[in-house]
Amino acid sequence: MTTVAEFVIGADPAAWSAVGFDVDATGLMQLGGIRVRFVDGEPGMRSWVLADAPAATNAAVTEIDGLATTFGDAPDVPGHQHANTAFGIDHVVIYTPHLEQTCEAIASATGAPLKRIREVGALRQGFHRLGEVVVEVVTYPTIEVDRATFWGLALNVADIDTVHTQCGDDLMSPPKDAVQSGRRIASFRAAAQLGLPVAVMTVRDPREGVAAS
Repeated sequence: MTTVAEFVIGADPAAWSAVGFDVDATGLMQLGGIRVRFVDGEPGMRSWVLADAPAATNAAVTEIDGLATTFGDAPDVPGHQHANTAFGIDHVVIYTPHLEQTCEAIASATGAPLKRIREVGALRQGFHRLGEVVVEVVTYPTIEVDRATFWGLALNVADIDTVHTQCGDDLMSPPKDAVQSGRRIASFRAAAQLGLPVAVMTVRDPREGVAAS
């Protein structure tokens, strides 16, 4: 099964440390079974590293419908709970002008099928699963991208109220009910300077699976 081994993000690691994430001196952070690597330069998610992908794709694929992609081994360092109670990545959000095209490209490169398409008015979302991470592909008529683009992350936390208390209203929105039944969500504000949109969520009910996304 193809999994996500690493996300590469343009951001200041000190900004992540300031809101309770454990980032080492080399700019690496571990969330569950996934590394996050912080690099200098333009903010935003730059690329992902996939592990255990179909062998035929490793040499041939450098991008998936515009998403910069490399292949490597899954981390062998166990994840841990950060000071802000974050312990894993729930999902990555990808924006695209062409939902079916991007989902087909993800499925072809990873072997991870499109689980379902959700439609809410003009908003359309497609869902894949790569190991512990749900890949949420989003489009709507006025989306301002001309190809598939990494947009943001949602992280799992053990105690969302602790995160909000530690950060305060200036850096994080108050927790509220999420779309998924029984879950709560809050988002870091731009003032946190994390380099991309980041939300935190209470734990997913394992009985609901990807269909609950």
